[in-house]
Amino acid sequence: MLQHFDLFIPGAAKSTETLTVYAPYDRRPIATVATADQDTVNLALNNAHSLFEDRSRWLTKERRLEILKKTAELMAENFEFLALEAAKEGGKPLQDSRVEVTRAIDGLQICIDVLRTASGSEIPMHLNSASAFKLAFTHYEPIGVVAAVSAFNHPVNLIVHQVAPAIAAGCPVIVKPAEDTPLSCFHFVRLLYQAGLPEEHCQCLMTRDTDTTGHLVTSPLVGFVSFIGSAKVGWMLRSKLAEGTRCALEHGGAAPVIVAEDADIDTMIPKLTKGGFYHAGQVCVSVQRVFVHQSIAGIFSDAFTEAVNALRVGDPELDSTDVGPLIRPGEVDRIESWVNEVSSFGTLIKAGGKRLSPTTFQPTLLYDPPGHCKVSQQEIFGPVVCIYPYDDIDEAIRRANALPFAFQASIFTKNIDRAMKAFNQLKASAVMINEHTAFRVDWMPFSGLKQSGLGIGGIPGTFRDMQIEKMMVMHSDALKT
Repeated sequence: MLQHFDLFIPGAAKSTETLTVYAPYDRRPIATVATADQDTVNLALNNAHSLFEDRSRWLTKERRLEILKKTAELMAENFEFLALEAAKEGGKPLQDSRVEVTRAIDGLQICIDVLRTASGSEIPMHLNSASAFKLAFTHYEPIGVVAAVSAFNHPVNLIVHQVAPAIAAGCPVIVKPAEDTPLSCFHFVRLLYQAGLPEEHCQCLMTRDTDTTGHLVTSPLVGFVSFIGSAKVGWMLRSKLAEGTRCALEHGGAAPVIVAEDADIDTMIPKLTKGGFYHAGQVCVSVQRVFVHQSIAGIFSDAFTEAVNALRVGDPELDSTDVGPLIRPGEVDRIESWVNEVSSFGTLIKAGGKRLSPTTFQPTLLYDPPGHCKVSQQEIFGPVVCIYPYDDIDEAIRRANALPFAFQASIFTKNIDRAMKAFNQLKASAVMINEHTAFRVDWMPFSGLKQSGLGIGGIPGTFRDMQIEKMMVMHSDALKT
């Protein structure tokens, strides 16, 4: 019998509308999830807004710390279950899903540390006649109701990055997971409840369409929107937000890597293989465009080809699998058509290039595909990496910066001047030196520029975004006890 998840909304009637969740590898049904209509979304919004307006129901910092700590303990106790569920519903190989759950637990600890040390500041006074006899200080308060819309590719860790900072900040949060991977979100919210979080503080719902999701995030009752997903949907939703609603958007990219002539190929290849084909390339900062100096392009591409050909594609629930399925069969169709496009122009396919099944595609290396083709112009979001030879570093930087995406970039070199040139001139929010573009630890800033997003992610940045700094100024001589 399939698992079934009702809406996590206090007072909501049982929904008769459901969607079925499928394992992306073999497309077997694994669960059903109730879906919310606009009336149910309104109930969730009113629950959250009423809670926020009643300061007597706010959780103390001590209580929030206790809940986050207990949730981390519960996640550790359910570690293997959570990893297997994530692998099953999202298609990320089990070995990588375990890493994701570990990161999620670490993320809760980061939230705890950030919350424990959070404080306001004293504003200097007595500096002129206007500020004489004045005392001023700030503290932080929750910004209001948070609406969190998440993506499929990290079904545990993304939810933690969106929900845990809201709880730490004291914000009621309504979370809408990705349609393809809602189970991990429901499991996490259930653990929050077990840890003692009152249900109104974190409600979880699923919608079937963009209109209902839009009804949630554009409500004037929402103070902050956290969106992870496509640029098309993200910018559309931002354009419709209520006046005063703040937001953070995390979209995609087409991450560039520059390989200089002095790069250490032996140490670089394993990093680029992981960065390009982790989760079948379905990562917003996945290695996509590798610009290699002409003098080593042949040696580099041969070594990269050997590493890519060694990757094992298969069932994500097996420990032996390196690369799992794409999230939907339609994505395999899209990747196949993009590879066929460059093949028709005579592009050399160094590795892969074919679908293995309705849900899997071979890890693929393309050598110097035409600049006008889709793989060179758009985010691939699949197991395909493109290699482009270049003659000088200025050309490589110019080509790396040419697309309307800017997230993370990297350069491999032993030369500090070349590394600094790339750091200063690459259009990116982060530049990795001798590391792949998908490198991340959960306390560092994480943000897209241009079409790739808006705002500063990472747990500390998200925590700050979900609060307002409120100032008090008092005339000390006028106060009486």
